[in-house]
Amino acid sequence: MYVETSPPIAPEKVREQLRLDYEEPGSPVFRDPAFMENKQIPVHRWVPWIAGFSASFVEDCFKAFIASPRRKRYTVLDPFAGVGTTIVSALKAGHNAVGFEINPYAALACQAKAAAVALDLADFDDTIARYEYASRNGSRTAEGSKPDGFESRIPFFSPQVEDQVFGFFAFLRTLDASPVADLFKVAFGSVMVSFSNYTYEPSLSTRPGAGKPLIEEADVHGAVLAKLRIMRADTEALQGVAVRKPNPKALIHCMDFMESAKVLKPRSVDLAVTSPPYLNNYHYIRSTRPHLYWLGLLTERSDFRQLEELNVGKYWQTVRGQAPIYLGFEDTELQVVLDEIRETRTDMGVYGGGGWANYAASYFNDSDRFLASLSRSLVDGGTGVIVVGNSIIQGHEIKVEQVLGRIATRHGLELTGIEELRTKRVGASITKSTVRRGEQSNARLYESAVILRRRP
Repeated sequence: MYVETSPPIAPEKVREQLRLDYEEPGSPVFRDPAFMENKQIPVHRWVPWIAGFSASFVEDCFKAFIASPRRKRYTVLDPFAGVGTTIVSALKAGHNAVGFEINPYAALACQAKAAAVALDLADFDDTIARYEYASRNGSRTAEGSKPDGFESRIPFFSPQVEDQVFGFFAFLRTLDASPVADLFKVAFGSVMVSFSNYTYEPSLSTRPGAGKPLIEEADVHGAVLAKLRIMRADTEALQGVAVRKPNPKALIHCMDFMESAKVLKPRSVDLAVTSPPYLNNYHYIRSTRPHLYWLGLLTERSDFRQLEELNVGKYWQTVRGQAPIYLGFEDTELQVVLDEIRETRTDMGVYGGGGWANYAASYFNDSDRFLASLSRSLVDGGTGVIVVGNSIIQGHEIKVEQVLGRIATRHGLELTGIEELRTKRVGASITKSTVRRGEQSNARLYESAVILRRRP
């Protein structure tokens, strides 16, 4: 029988420890939330990802907000699950987990990690051995064609590399749909950019555009096999943890969290730990476009456009030319900032403040819908922890964390506090880009945890 091993922490003690205060946040007590840490942690390290938070940060949330001797297991939610940091951390701690993710590639990675808890290791070993044999004995290369609908400015793979890529997919087609097949897809997806003619800088761009040479030759199968061996070792370690805390369950939904009422019971979540897209116009979907098409997760351009529309806040490129978009709720303080942005650089057309005001208004309208869905999901007394960064658009700072706190109170959530996590973060393109900056801003970029509680 599973028994919670963390010492009980009364709510009053949590508030004392965290010293959460809306006006004057106390000293940070969470460990560094930077996602880079995950590159060294088993299972979490499977897929490189541009955004998110560290596994240790999620663990700190567990200790602070759901440690109790009265409950054997909790349900943990991540409405923007990404590649599964919250989900895997919950399973390792013995909790049930629910994740929502609109990006099919990220959802695939998240599902593969969750399924690893009960994976048949003998089957995984056998499939890896068969793939290694095939890659060395006649199936190293194969004929094939690029995915329908996929285009790139330069060839994504050089010819010698592409022939091996087709060899990998020829082997993949011999596998039945299964968790093992998903692991092979994730393994390929996690390394494919490394032997392509593209690179993350941090957005996906051509190697020549970043001053790097094309990759004419590479050992595709060797790279995939190396990743598979890491995944195999990590899976065994994960299962060893699950034996001590048996049968935690995870459900991953490749769908918009705003539609979660279709699959998630109200008042069923004890703790939500998540990080929605930031108000920085980073194109999460476009940076995984090669993965989506090459892995057969998308086949039509219309499907790709739909994903862009589902993204929280849409993208500046999708709303900049529309008629003025206004807030769907009242927030006088935010409205003042949006009006100032809209009046900035009006001579620049869609590149001026009007387009960026549309983008910011869309972002917060979607945030309003997100927080309404979150409130519906949490049990009475349940907690939501939202990691988000502030933003500087056209020279105007938007304290996103404070806006989310105000919106949350409209939906029956109590703002317990806002805890600043990092005083510096990557985001120079927001402050320095000639397209985005307007007048020079002296504001700094930072990240915060917005901590909410569902009122009983």
